Amino acid sequence: MTKKSQFELHDSRLGTTDDHGHRVFLFPEEVKGIWRSRRKVFYWFLIIIYLVLPWIYINGEQLILLNIPAREFSFFTYKFYAHNAPILIFIILGFLFFIGFITSIFGRVWCGWACPQTVFIDALFLRIEALVEGKPRQRKKLQEAPWNREKIVKKTIKWILFLVLSLHISHTFLGYFVGTHNLIGISLQNPSENFTLFTIMLIITGIIIADFGWFREQFCIIACPYGRMQSVIMDENSMAILYDEKRGEPRRQPGQKPSEHGDCINCYACVKACPTGIDIRRGVQLECIACTNCIDACDDIMVKTNRPKGLIRYDTQSNIEGRGRHIFSFRNIAYLIVLIGLLIGFIFSVSMSQGITTTVLRGPGTPFRVQSDTKTLNHFQIVLEQSGDIKTHNVKFAIEGVDKENYEIKMQRNPFEFTTTHKRQNVFIVFNNSILEKGSRKFTFIITDLDTNKVIKKEAVLVGPTK
Repeated sequence: MTKKSQFELHDSRLGTTDDHGHRVFLFPEEVKGIWRSRRKVFYWFLIIIYLVLPWIYINGEQLILLNIPAREFSFFTYKFYAHNAPILIFIILGFLFFIGFITSIFGRVWCGWACPQTVFIDALFLRIEALVEGKPRQRKKLQEAPWNREKIVKKTIKWILFLVLSLHISHTFLGYFVGTHNLIGISLQNPSENFTLFTIMLIITGIIIADFGWFREQFCIIACPYGRMQSVIMDENSMAILYDEKRGEPRRQPGQKPSEHGDCINCYACVKACPTGIDIRRGVQLECIACTNCIDACDDIMVKTNRPKGLIRYDTQSNIEGRGRHIFSFRNIAYLIVLIGLLIGFIFSVSMSQGITTTVLRGPGTPFRVQSDTKTLNHFQIVLEQSGDIKTHNVKFAIEGVDKENYEIKMQRNPFEFTTTHKRQNVFIVFNNSILEKGSRKFTFIITDLDTNKVIKKEAVLVGPTK
């Protein structure tokens, strides 16, 4: 009777659990190959973008800044505000449908190539772990060993380095929201002076170090919703990492001659290299993150056994079964149509948001101030904002709905220059009490951009004493 391999698991059992359902920590074998080389370059490309992007400034403005308290969002010299919510909705929905469209064609390419979970763990955290604890088999041996001096020292060094790295990642993340230049000044201050931000930083750091340092593949297997969505988004024409059963089966069994089995020699190299512990030969699985480790591992074995590469490869289920591949199915086209629609909506919203937008607010303090027996003063604040390319605008205020002889607008200058992204302009209106009806009177602000002749109308209400 042959001994069953430790990698030969029941179909209902994950490679990350033992017979009692307890977690089994994985130490995937390191692989070399064309896919590994490509991913390594792409990972570092993404990491550099993440680290460098918030430090790029154009005309004194951070390239990407999501200033939530001020409700101001900067993207590549364009500025959007809270009232530009449709634009942000188009961006978010566009990203989601773009991922859906890419997944419907190329499968879970996001998970294996661009997901922060995969990128940071594979390119940084596992590299640190290998530097401190050694190769996968050495790390596994250390994990199973009793606590001794060597284990305590190595684990301590590893987690200190994880902490430093997590702090750097979390501070960079915060730089996108509070500004990198501002963050430097905040970091040099006493934490009590920015206690809320300090607490947020600690929470983010804790999540990063716990997830990337310990939870790892469990997030992909248990928590990530994207894996559950793939069965809806993908079909038989979607690219995936697949095992060619026609070539591989029957797998080699002990004592068989090469002519008696397929190309799969049952070496489990693909399983040993998998970061989520699955056996790709079972077919497309929810836990597969399309990292391509199994392809490189299998190709290496095929070369050593003088067999053609590609027993495990990027392909479609339809092509594997000999039915060919149709790139654009109804599903792909549907995603593409929605994506184009969102792009058109985004462009239209951006074009409509250009120039000046205004919001009328009542000034702080009492709603009105009696000037005399016949006259009353109302204080308004007109918030002017401009998105996109910031220009100089000459703006003039006027009102309609009240006869000219019954009111007077008091401002420092009218018209005045508007040269920034955001301005609060104080406007005082003195009017005759005779125009009031039961203590109020509706009117309309007329805000004119003299450079573009654009006219904005905003309704408001004059209030005063009741007779």
